[in-house]
Amino acid sequence: MSLIYEYPQLHPGILVKRYKRFFADIELATGEVVTAHCPNTGPMTGICQIGNPVYVSYNNDPKRKLRYTWEMIQVTDNEPTWVGVNTALPNRLIKIALQKQLFPELGDYQDIRPEVAYGSSRVDFLLTGEKTRPIYLEVKNTTWVKGRLALFPDTVTTRGQKHLRELAALLPEARAVMLYLINRADCTEFAPGTSADPVYGKLFNEAIALGLEVLPCRFAVSPQGIRYLGLASLRGSE
Repeated sequence: MSLIYEYPQLHPGILVKRYKRFFADIELATGEVVTAHCPNTGPMTGICQIGNPVYVSYNNDPKRKLRYTWEMIQVTDNEPTWVGVNTALPNRLIKIALQKQLFPELGDYQDIRPEVAYGSSRVDFLLTGEKTRPIYLEVKNTTWVKGRLALFPDTVTTRGQKHLRELAALLPEARAVMLYLINRADCTEFAPGTSADPVYGKLFNEAIALGLEVLPCRFAVSPQGIRYLGLASLRGSE
């Protein structure tokens, strides 16, 4: 499949260190060391590997304190694989995919509304159409792996637990879908990260029993852009 998202011009470098969650020192190919914005507040389990190749984007907006943004890192858990780092990108990417109707599992919908209030939260996307129940779709960025198995979450997430509870409460009047965006191409299976968050794993299984739909979507990341690869197989807890 062709690219569904193209990156702006990126600059290669090496990860020197990540610190205070939002900062990463990157040695560019020129030898210059710059401080880049790290748009990922999570622990980045298994992918924050010092000395590995990275790519950063550049923005010359004078209002920005940091001109560079860390976009991806290459890891070698299975084979050399680029992993998306920028957590501001997944929802933009899924919106494009929804507009292109890339997920036949969702059926026939015509209207896509982002950030719709429900319960005490906002769902990432509400899909509606004449021939379908409303579809409440939540997106979770996924980069932690064990072998070929992608896992979410990689740490305790009370926010993620809340989303599972509130999506389950919508059933069966509406469809509730949890879409896990696997931000790397080297995984063929998906499971909840129960070892990192046992409560999340329990809620995940309970929600599935009530009718929660799970779409573990595989994406291939490269310095040129991102391609959709299809669904990973769904497994039970790791």
